[in-house]
Amino acid sequence: MPDARGHIELDRALDSISVGVRHRKDPGDLVPLMESIERLGLLQPVTITPEGVLVCGWRRLEAVRRLGWRTMKVWVRSGISDKLEALLAQQDENQLHKPLNELEKASLYRELKALRAEEAECRMQATQFGASADTGDSGCASGAQPGEPGRARRQAAMAITGKASYSTHERVCALMDWASRKATPPEIRAMANDALHKIEQGEPVKPLYLKVKEAFDKSQEPQPEEETDLARLAREARERAEREVRDKGRKNLKRNHGPSSHFRSVRSFNLTWTELDGWTELYDVDALAAQLNRSDWERFDRVVTATIAFRDQLVAARRHAKTSA
Repeated sequence: MPDARGHIELDRALDSISVGVRHRKDPGDLVPLMESIERLGLLQPVTITPEGVLVCGWRRLEAVRRLGWRTMKVWVRSGISDKLEALLAQQDENQLHKPLNELEKASLYRELKALRAEEAECRMQATQFGASADTGDSGCASGAQPGEPGRARRQAAMAITGKASYSTHERVCALMDWASRKATPPEIRAMANDALHKIEQGEPVKPLYLKVKEAFDKSQEPQPEEETDLARLAREARERAEREVRDKGRKNLKRNHGPSSHFRSVRSFNLTWTELDGWTELYDVDALAAQLNRSDWERFDRVVTATIAFRDQLVAARRHAKTSA
């Protein structure tokens, strides 16, 4: 079945392949690659545009040229943008009169990265049926494997800007994705579009990217489920019951301070709490939960609630005593 992305040409004249300045770097040691090609043939063709501009495979092209080949097998890749083809066809670093802005760089970087990743995958498949990757037949630099993570990104960045750093391009691409994807929340899409506009006007990429990323990450956090009517009624009933218990405890604390009232001494208070100190460690919670009847539990709950309310009153009284002293 024909591949819609392009086609193979078996005998493309080497002189008809245009190599732009962005490819013409130091190819490194080509001897292992040349030996592999002599022994096994060219396992993976270079990639060119329909107009003959080299996209990927400069080391392979140089190797067969040094071997004296006049023609070679090539993969003619369709669908490459005019702007990327023009960039790759440049014969001089200063050929473009208008410098690329960050959005244009990112778009070309993304396109070339995809092409290089596609070509690297083909090379990987070729090595499975021919030479091993370390023989150099893939055209990789020394020590690099065809499928090495990040290689396509570094190569694409180098071709577009002359620098191997691709972080800025990746950030702009992420903003482009957030701005264009329908699944992006509308407010994040608006933020991303605004950030891209500011970048186009010359503002730095990283702060704008981090701001949008933070908002996007926050939008992906799971949201609390909306409370159902039944759950709301249950919560309100529970809160009413808790208030009633607290109010009951406070009422029990209201003392008659008239002449007939009688309170125990401070010494008695201290003895009571000295005796209770550590009492929670003396009982098995599971056994109590299983054996306490309703009356026992209500008494315990009432005493604890009253104790907490008494403590609050005592704290307030101590503060008042200190300020009055």
